[in-house]
Amino acid sequence: MPLLPRRFERLKAVLDQRMADLTVVLEHVHKPHNLSAILRSCDAAGVLEAHVINLKGRTPTFNDTALGSQKWVELRSHGDTAAALRQLRDQGFRLVGTHLGVEAIDYRDGDYTGPTAFLLGAEKWGLSDTAAGLVDQAVFIPMRGMVQSLNVSVAAATLLFEALRQRRATGVLPSHGEGLPAALYAQRLFEWAYPEVAAWCRQEGRPYPELDAEGAIREQLPRTLRVRC
Repeated sequence: MPLLPRRFERLKAVLDQRMADLTVVLEHVHKPHNLSAILRSCDAAGVLEAHVINLKGRTPTFNDTALGSQKWVELRSHGDTAAALRQLRDQGFRLVGTHLGVEAIDYRDGDYTGPTAFLLGAEKWGLSDTAAGLVDQAVFIPMRGMVQSLNVSVAAATLLFEALRQRRATGVLPSHGEGLPAALYAQRLFEWAYPEVAAWCRQEGRPYPELDAEGAIREQLPRTLRVRC
């Protein structure tokens, strides 16, 4: 079935507000309800992709809490904490970790207007020593009750929406696609609009076809593929 123009406009409207320079890194967060809730918050905050560091042999799973957010926020998996964090730093991200260390500051006192990766660990153990040693800034969310920490999904949402607040206040919150490089914007738009065609193109090792102004694919595709569009 051809993509309806109003659906294409909706996809573009959401992608226009996505940010490639804001992300979360989840170290050994495996519970489906937590992972699902975090991806839902990422989608709501305009995060383009998130990262998870898995224990060997563990695969991320989701439940209904995600409401399909895993389709709109790509989750990149890593097997090694140090390698994952160094890769993000090499890409220009500042690593901000939730960790109660002597150098930790109130999360509201941090600056998240530049490329920021929020690093969160599993509730029971928090960040590993390796992760804690690699963060550029440790932060904490002040607690006023008997319990001294938030659920990891709530903590992630709190940090993400503080970043949004700061970016809106400083005028750097994207609204017309400026949060993504043009090539990445076009790539994600095609993948969102035509996921099965995108998968076929990757399998064939060929570039994605061009789209016209209304979201229709310009070139003639194999009939077996066209009927699934």
